[in-house]
Amino acid sequence: MENTGTQADVCIILEGSYPFVSGGVSSWTHELIKAQSHLTFHLVFLVAPDADLTHRYELPENVIGTTQIVLQRIPKGDLRLSGEKQLLARLEEPLLRLLTDGGLEDLDEVRAILSPHMGRIGANILLDSRYAWELLVRMYNETHPETSFLDYFWSWRALFGGIYSVLLAEMPRARIYHSPSTGYAGLFAARAGLETGCPVLLTEHGIYTNERRIEIAMANWFHEMEEDSLSVHRLPHQLSEMWVRAFTAYSRCCYSAADKIITLFEGNQTFQLMDGAQREKMVVIPNGVDVEHYAAIRREPGPRPPTIALIGRVVQIKDVKTFIRSCAILQENLPDLRALIMGSTDEEEQYFQECFQMVEHLGLENIITFTGQVRLEEYLGRIDVLVLTSISEGQPLVILEAGAAGIPVVATNVGACQEILLSDHHDANPPPPGGAITPLSNPAATAQAVERLLTDPFWYQRCSDGIRERIQRYYNKADFDQTYRELYEQYRNRFDEAALEEAS
Repeated sequence: MENTGTQADVCIILEGSYPFVSGGVSSWTHELIKAQSHLTFHLVFLVAPDADLTHRYELPENVIGTTQIVLQRIPKGDLRLSGEKQLLARLEEPLLRLLTDGGLEDLDEVRAILSPHMGRIGANILLDSRYAWELLVRMYNETHPETSFLDYFWSWRALFGGIYSVLLAEMPRARIYHSPSTGYAGLFAARAGLETGCPVLLTEHGIYTNERRIEIAMANWFHEMEEDSLSVHRLPHQLSEMWVRAFTAYSRCCYSAADKIITLFEGNQTFQLMDGAQREKMVVIPNGVDVEHYAAIRREPGPRPPTIALIGRVVQIKDVKTFIRSCAILQENLPDLRALIMGSTDEEEQYFQECFQMVEHLGLENIITFTGQVRLEEYLGRIDVLVLTSISEGQPLVILEAGAAGIPVVATNVGACQEILLSDHHDANPPPPGGAITPLSNPAATAQAVERLLTDPFWYQRCSDGIRERIQRYYNKADFDQTYRELYEQYRNRFDEAALEEAS
């Protein structure tokens, strides 16, 4: 499906997720669109140059158009442009501000400089021209002269290529623009608000800048800068900071442009405020699941080995290796243990191979199974405990889904995990706990919490009842759907009123 040119009710801007990646934000997006069947949607896909574009979801019928933007890939454009030297000189200051401590005004200035040349300007002038080279050298000497010029060169091209790909792409027509993250998606949403004057909504699942800090620390988060270039695997500290400051600036742009800054749980709001969000715009809308659907899943009858599962992609940020190490500890006292790692294995293939080799090295081949991507409902009836060892999360849907089925959870203290499992939600009579919270990267603590659930029937039942009640009371999808229905209606009406006023 391509851009139809028809104005949609809502344009959702997605970075590296739906419909090409399963779970998480993708599941949230798919369910949101289906639940608002009375509205039409246009989807903008921001993807990496080497992304696998196989659809993991069939787009709902109310998606009437799509736009695909390959980050850091911009049209070549004209070889020459009248006044190109002056144009690049004008871009220098607002771009420098945007990549450091800037915000929406700087983005708007860059956009205004580029806007008259849309359709003509591209990589030939912005990245590959003599004047672009001179701009790069000036920025290097002014900001990072102590670092490797080669490292700076590729970082500069990647950062500027990312900005330009967002600012030069086609802008679909919609009444509302909605992004499930900041980052490049949030930058596009901010541009949409500036260009169209339409309402902008942000629903931040995890805090984008925090996740980028983690990935940068892991030293291999970003893809190759050019098809024929060397790949940067480890950046000097100063350049790492340059990336982080740029993404923080993008967050500020999105926060400033957004009419509502939504997050899934209160804990995220502290980080949003630190990155420049305006408190008066902020609101919490928790994820929701179809409680009745998952509650109807029954335990598989008959004696069977105790079974635990990590449900998620096999990627570094899920810290699957801690789960594997905890299984090695558990099998000493629970030799009949079975453990499932349920999620796609092709997103970070090297990491998957490392995990697979760790399983072999620890002699856990008869205990741990990598299932790949599966239909979750077919497995929940045989899982006794859900385990999350993630380094970063938002509000994991998988906890809500498993919890609605009465499966206790052991999770690291990230994102909304503690709030889901233990918080009283300001309730005078809160449900029992839904499981246990453990420290990051601590296989021993994870194993201890899991073992208690598997060996103490009273504690297991208390947590099973607790998690089921918590999901029913606080995370029901019917409430979620109604809240977004009212929010979209509010801002769609605002758009229509503004259009009528302008016409008159």
